[in-house]
Amino acid sequence: MKSQIQESKKNNTENMVKKFLLIVASIFFSLSIQAQDKKAKELLDQVTAKVKSYNSIVIDFKYSLNNAKENINQDSKGNVTMKGNQYVLNFMGVTKIFDGKKTYTIVPEDEEITISKINEKDDNAITPSKMLTFFNTGYKYNMDILQNVKGRKIQYIKLVPTNSKDQRKEVLLGIDIQTKHIYNLIEVGKKGTKTTLTVNSFKTNQPLSKNQFTFAESKYPNYYINKLD
Repeated sequence: MKSQIQESKKNNTENMVKKFLLIVASIFFSLSIQAQDKKAKELLDQVTAKVKSYNSIVIDFKYSLNNAKENINQDSKGNVTMKGNQYVLNFMGVTKIFDGKKTYTIVPEDEEITISKINEKDDNAITPSKMLTFFNTGYKYNMDILQNVKGRKIQYIKLVPTNSKDQRKEVLLGIDIQTKHIYNLIEVGKKGTKTTLTVNSFKTNQPLSKNQFTFAESKYPNYYINKLD
C-alpha cells in the first residue's frame, strides 16, 4: 500500500513538471510558432519578452484536481525554482531536481532517490529542449475569455489538442494583462476531470546558491539510491 501511495506521488510530481514545461513552452516557443490567432500570438510574444529578461524565476503554486462525477476535490501546494535549463520542484513531499543532464527524484518518506538520464528520443521524457518544441505540433490556439480576478485582468488563451486520442478536451492558459505573467493553467479532460495550476507567487531574479541545482549524495547517507541508467 505504501509503495502504491508513493508511486502516486511520483506520478503527480511528473505531471506537475509537465505542466510547468507547458507553461514555459507557451512562453518561449511563441516567437517561432506560426500564428493561428494574431492577438493570442501578440500576447504570448509580450510574455516571452518579459520572461526572457529574467535571470531566474521562483514560483509558489496551488494545484487542484476536480471531478464532479467522481466526487474528487484535491488541493496541494508546491514551489519550483527555474534558471535556464535547470529546475528544482517541490510537490507532495517529493523533490525533483534537474541539473541539465540528469533528474533526481528524492522521496524522504521512503528514504529513496531515483536518478535517471534524459532520453531525448523518448516522447514522454521531460527535457528542457522540449520546452522549445512543445507547441510545434499538436495544438490549435486562440484568444478566449477575459476575466476579472480580484482586481486583476486575466486573459485566457485556449489550446485544443489536434490528436483525437488525447484525453484532454482543452487547455486554458491565463495571463495577467498588466504584469504579462502566467496566472494559471487549466486542463479540462474529456471525462470531466479538471486540473488547475494557479501561481500564488511569482518572484524573479532571486539570489540563488551556486549549488541550487546540484544533487549532493552526501546529504542522504541512509537513502537507497536507485540508478535507472
